[in-house]
Amino acid sequence: MARVLCTVSDFPGFDERADAETLRKAMKGLGTDEESILTLLTSRSNAQLILDDLKSELTGKFEKLIVALMKPSQLYDAYELKHALKGAGTNEKVLTEIIASRTPEELRAIKQVYEEEYGSSLEDDVVGDTSGYYQRMLVVLLQANRDPDVGIDEAQVEQDAQALFQAGELKWGTDEEKFITIFGTRSVSHLRRVFDKYMTISGFQIEETIDRETSGNLEQLLLAVVKSIRSIPAYLAETLYYAMKSHTHSYPLGRKSHMSRICCQIFSWRLTEYIRFQSDTSGDYKKALLRLCGGEDD
Repeated sequence: MARVLCTVSDFPGFDERADAETLRKAMKGLGTDEESILTLLTSRSNAQLILDDLKSELTGKFEKLIVALMKPSQLYDAYELKHALKGAGTNEKVLTEIIASRTPEELRAIKQVYEEEYGSSLEDDVVGDTSGYYQRMLVVLLQANRDPDVGIDEAQVEQDAQALFQAGELKWGTDEEKFITIFGTRSVSHLRRVFDKYMTISGFQIEETIDRETSGNLEQLLLAVVKSIRSIPAYLAETLYYAMKSHTHSYPLGRKSHMSRICCQIFSWRLTEYIRFQSDTSGDYKKALLRLCGGEDD
């Protein structure tokens, strides 16, 4: 299978004035040169993008995607979280994907931007819109108190793996708090060793136990945490792939800031094929999606 690296890294030889002039010319006059805008914005990192207002020049899904590309990553994540919490319903899929896959440093930045933009605490808004163990896991993650990666204590690894086994497979019922505490506070390298040790002790992958012992939003959140601990790029690539498959691709593909972390060794070729043959992707919008995923636009 072909391995395509999906990257939107800093553009070599970046010239802010030249890019600004390119955008100005593309939007000058009676028509809009969408090809020039598309080429420039899909090849620059968020830090390099010029925050001109393109809304009056573009329309539809292409407009939404390009405007998303222009937003700094923490601002866009804060925006998505706010809209996931806004209104009568809650979009748990958005909460789960963002909060489970961002590093403690990213989460602290998102919380700060969220409060600056919307005048409220992200944690408070999450508590107000969610409940139960799902709420508890989200809050623990948002507190961003993971142990630092400063070496692995094998005795602690053994203890945590045994604790998870006792809290799930060996218990009548499930001690969800034990899963939440270990998954939400231990370092990434420690948890990877815990998952390996858990398999040795129990004979099950930790994902199998989560599937049997939990359900609903908590199950999806715990699985997202485990997948992100194993590999954030693989988790985000999987999220994009299934979003494409379920025809909901406009939401996650707008998050260009994390496209550079999606290596796509498993899913890139599938993503590009889905984009090519989706009936609701066409024109400049389709070209932009293909370029962001590392595919060639036809």
